[in-house]
Amino acid sequence: MKPNEGINSKLVMLLAVMAGVSVANLYYCQPLLNMIREDMELTEFLVNFMPVSTQIGYALGLLFIIPMGDLYNRKTTILTCFSLLVASLLCIAFAQNAAMLLAGAFVTGFCSVAPQVFMPFVSQYARPEEKERKVGFILSGLLCGILGSRVVSGYVGHLFGWRSMYIIAAVMIVASALVLMKAFPYVEPTFKGKFSNLMSSILKLCKQYPSALRYSIRAGITFGSFLCLWACLAFRVKEAPFFQGSDVVGLLSICGIAGALTASNAGKYISRIGVERMNIIGASLILLAWLTLAFTHNHYIGLIAGIIIIDIGMQCVQLSNQSATLKLCGEASSRMNTIYMVCYFIGGSIGTFAAGALWSLMGWQGTVLAGISLISIAAIFSCVTKNNLR
Repeated sequence: MKPNEGINSKLVMLLAVMAGVSVANLYYCQPLLNMIREDMELTEFLVNFMPVSTQIGYALGLLFIIPMGDLYNRKTTILTCFSLLVASLLCIAFAQNAAMLLAGAFVTGFCSVAPQVFMPFVSQYARPEEKERKVGFILSGLLCGILGSRVVSGYVGHLFGWRSMYIIAAVMIVASALVLMKAFPYVEPTFKGKFSNLMSSILKLCKQYPSALRYSIRAGITFGSFLCLWACLAFRVKEAPFFQGSDVVGLLSICGIAGALTASNAGKYISRIGVERMNIIGASLILLAWLTLAFTHNHYIGLIAGIIIIDIGMQCVQLSNQSATLKLCGEASSRMNTIYMVCYFIGGSIGTFAAGALWSLMGWQGTVLAGISLISIAAIFSCVTKNNLR
């Protein structure tokens, strides 16, 4: 294959499905946190470290694994990750203590990076006029995996217990590996040299393309604001006036599918509206969502409206900033994606930790405070760096 020569749409759709299956592993725990807490007799603060560990692992996986897409055969890299992923998911399923649970969560995050191999691959080899749209398809698959994982895990946890979800997840990864062995093409690496040189080249790319840092950091802080909601939603619906469990959290996740559907269509508007305006639209929607959640959180209609708005806003921010980052240097697409996604998930882990900590102190209003603070910081950062990181 040659850059910009085009990718078969069937392959893109298959990769979108595989992206969803892979990334789902990061989010199965969110509707199940209260069940895990009760089963393992953990505190809310301690069990909240499970998604934090997963996101930190994912950020490190992005830093050390995704750049290998420019150096090694991408298929081999993905299949190696999938093998380790099966082991880590089973580790979570049979965890007997917090240390085992958090270790499994960390490795699961570290190895669930396949979607971020697919995106730069599609961006690099799709025809120029199709890049945003086809990257948008992968992102939609990823988002459906995120949202669908919460729905599925909520109901599986309610019916069969939380451990069953991770056994099922391990089986799905084995099936995905078998499909990818046949479907994913061989792509000639674009970087010649040692792994140490590859990693040092990431720093050079940051200096050469400072706007990549601007896109990545503001998207990461925004993602932190977004994850504040999902970090504490299971705790919120467990309380008055809802008194509901994981199945209702999963049902609420369906509302976020609006954001996933938006992503597949938003790509074609970026060139017309522009990255900056699309980012402003997304950030404004997220702020509106938090204000809605602050004043109407005692009603299902308020939670549903907030979830729909925040998901649409997040996808406007992610797709605009990620596509802009990938286009800066096509021949180093994997490393450019590393810069973006490392910042993205560091921001996500900060948001998850902040939401959990403030929930312990202030309850739901603490979660809202964390979400509004982070989206405000993202807006301030974007304004301050507008002329400095170009």
